[in-house]
Amino acid sequence: MREILERGLPLAGAETDCIPQLEEFARLLLEKNQVMNLTAITEPREVATLHLLDSLCVWQAGGWTEGSLLDVGTGAGFPGLPLRIAHPSLQVTLLDSLGKRVAFLQEVCQALGLSDVQCVHARAEEYALTHREAFATVTSRAVANLRMLAELCLPLVKTGGRFLCMKSVDSREEIREAEPALRRLGGEIQQVIDYTIPTTDIRHRLLVIRKARPTPRQYPRRFAQIKKQPL
Repeated sequence: MREILERGLPLAGAETDCIPQLEEFARLLLEKNQVMNLTAITEPREVATLHLLDSLCVWQAGGWTEGSLLDVGTGAGFPGLPLRIAHPSLQVTLLDSLGKRVAFLQEVCQALGLSDVQCVHARAEEYALTHREAFATVTSRAVANLRMLAELCLPLVKTGGRFLCMKSVDSREEIREAEPALRRLGGEIQQVIDYTIPTTDIRHRLLVIRKARPTPRQYPRRFAQIKKQPL
């Protein structure tokens, strides 16, 4: 794993001095995965590429400031935790609806000495009730359709901030269908970045969605309604 990270980190916009923490994160992930379903990826090389380096490629969006980052539906901590490990100036909050995953992330942050990372057990639409438009950047690597993700994430982004959404390269139709929802929620697509995960030939896509206007107060709706009737 170390060799892959040494080769891939500079290409993903990170310095190699964060390798020990990334390795320890991976070790803790695979150890916990033996008793809890955190990831289907269990080969160390693939953890390094498909989880760690892929997460760090979000940095290619550019325009970063020393602001707050919220990772919605973070799961086992991706992409938020690798981004915080590689870029300590980020103020990261990891949000997930499953308490067991959040407890795992709290254990990881304690083991790595990341006392400033907030690990929150909540649903995004509920979290928005108290943290509306509170974050400069919101990220998500969740597999939900973009119309759903936009309603869950954009209300949490400050006006002028960004929603960074990780998608597959065959998402063109999904993006086209989501454009009316994005406009309704105050967002506009600023960039579509297709990138190759360092040390692999795997292509992924990063959407950079700018929060151009405040999200109307009626959004987000309850999750059942978002799921049943996406915008």
